Amino acid sequence: MADPRGFLKVTERELPKKRPVPVRILDWREIGEPGDKAVLKRQAGRCMDCGVPFCHQGCPLGNLIPEWNDLTWRGEGRAASDRLHATNNFPELTGRLCPAPCESSCVLGINQPAVTIKSVEQAIADEAFANGWTEPHPPARLTGKTVAVVGSGPAGLAAAQQLTRAGHTVAVYERDDRIGGLLRYGIPDFKLEKQTIEARLTQMQAEGTRFRAGVEIGRDVSWEELHERFDAIVVATGAPVARELDIPGRGLDGVHPAMEYLVQQNRAVAGTVPGNQITAAGKHVVVLGGGDTGSDCIGTAHRQGALTVTNLAIGVQPPEERPEHQPWPVHPSLFEVQTSHEEGGERAYLVSTVEFLANAAGEVRALKVADTEIVDGVRRPKAGTEREIPADLVLLALGFTGADASIGEALGVPFERGVPQRQPDYSTERPGVFVAGDAGRGASLIVWAIAEGRAVAAAVDAYLEGSSELPAPVRATDRPFAA
Repeated sequence: MADPRGFLKVTERELPKKRPVPVRILDWREIGEPGDKAVLKRQAGRCMDCGVPFCHQGCPLGNLIPEWNDLTWRGEGRAASDRLHATNNFPELTGRLCPAPCESSCVLGINQPAVTIKSVEQAIADEAFANGWTEPHPPARLTGKTVAVVGSGPAGLAAAQQLTRAGHTVAVYERDDRIGGLLRYGIPDFKLEKQTIEARLTQMQAEGTRFRAGVEIGRDVSWEELHERFDAIVVATGAPVARELDIPGRGLDGVHPAMEYLVQQNRAVAGTVPGNQITAAGKHVVVLGGGDTGSDCIGTAHRQGALTVTNLAIGVQPPEERPEHQPWPVHPSLFEVQTSHEEGGERAYLVSTVEFLANAAGEVRALKVADTEIVDGVRRPKAGTEREIPADLVLLALGFTGADASIGEALGVPFERGVPQRQPDYSTERPGVFVAGDAGRGASLIVWAIAEGRAVAAAVDAYLEGSSELPAPVRATDRPFAA
C-alpha cells in the first residue's frame, strides 16, 4: 500500500489550486493550475489499500485506484500511468469531467474526507502525455472484419480504440466538422481545453482508427448502406434530445436550449464564429436547470460579460451533508458549488417558471415565476406567489430525454423510454447492430460512457470472432451504485 500511516498523518483533502476568479473569467482556458507534486503525494498516501476497495464498486470502469495511488506515492509515474490505462482509455477526460463516484465510496470517507482520487487521476494522465508515455498500441494482426462506430463521444471513442487494438478495421463517423462529440462542442474550454482531445486522437490515428468527420449517417450515408458496408455497427450517438418547457412565451426571441448556446460559443473559441451568435454580453441571464449543463451556461455567461446571472431550479436544494437514506458507499445527491458557481450569480430552488414575458419587439424581457409546492409527490406552482425576474436571455438546461428516434426507425430497432431496446450484451434486434453510451442508457456520466464503450467493444469482438479477450466492465442492464 501507500504510506501505511498516511491517512492518520494527513486527515484533510488538499485539492489543486484554481486560477483566481477575476483572472479566469477573462479567458477560456482551463481554470485549474498545475498540481503541487508534494500535495499529490500526500493525498495519494492517504489511500488505505483496503482489503475490499469499495472505490472499485463506485467506479463502473473498475479502476485500480489503490494500485495507482500507491505508485504515485512512490513516485513511479510511468507505472501509475500503465495501471490507470489498464482500465480506462481516457483518464485525462474522467480526471477533468467525472463527478467521481469513486470518492463517494472511498472507505476513508466513512469518518474522514475521501482521498482526492479524481485529482490524482488527472495528474497521472497529464504526466503521461507530457512525458510521451501514451504510445500507440497498434494491433499485431488484422482480422479482416470492419466496424462502423457512429458518434465520437467518449463511448464511441472508447469502443473504437478497443476494437482497433483487437485488430478490426474501425471507422468513426461524426456529423460535426471535428471529432469529439459533446467533448468537442458541448463542454466549455474552461473545463476541457481541446488540445487534450487532440492528443488522444493522435494516438488513436497512429493505432489505425479511421475518423470520418462531417458525415451524418442518415443524411450523407443511409443506415442501410452502412449496414451493408460493415460487419458490425456501434451506435454511440448520445442522448441529444433536450427536455423542453412548454409554457406560454417559449417561442420568444432570447429563449434558447442550453446546448445551442454552448455549442456556438465552443465553435467560436475553436475559431469558427457563427453568424448571429447567442451572447450574454450586457444581458440579464436566467439559466433554468441546476445540473452540469446549467453550470456550464453560467460559466460561459460570466466570460461573455453578462450583467447578472440567475440560476433557477424547480426542486428542493440538496443537502450539504450525506443524507441518511443515501449512506456510504452510495453516491449521494449533495448541494454542489461548481467552479462556475464560484464565479458569481444567484441560485434559487423551489422556483417554478410559469411564463416567459415579452417586450414590444417580441423579445423576452422577464420570467413569471412562482414558488414550487409539492402535493402528493407532484411539483406545481403555488398560487399567490407569482413574481417577475428580469431576463434578456433565458437558457433551458433541463436535461435530456433520449436518443434520436429516427435511428431506430431507419434500422428497425424499437425504442423504449427514449432509447433503443438492447440486450445485456448491447446487441439489438437487428443483427450486427449494437448500442452503447448515452444512446442506450440515456444521459449519464462520462465514466459510464467509457465503461460501456469498452464493454460493447468486447461484445462486438465476440460477435465477429466467436469469443473475445477484451474486458467488459459493465453490462447494458447495470446501473450506478446508488440507494
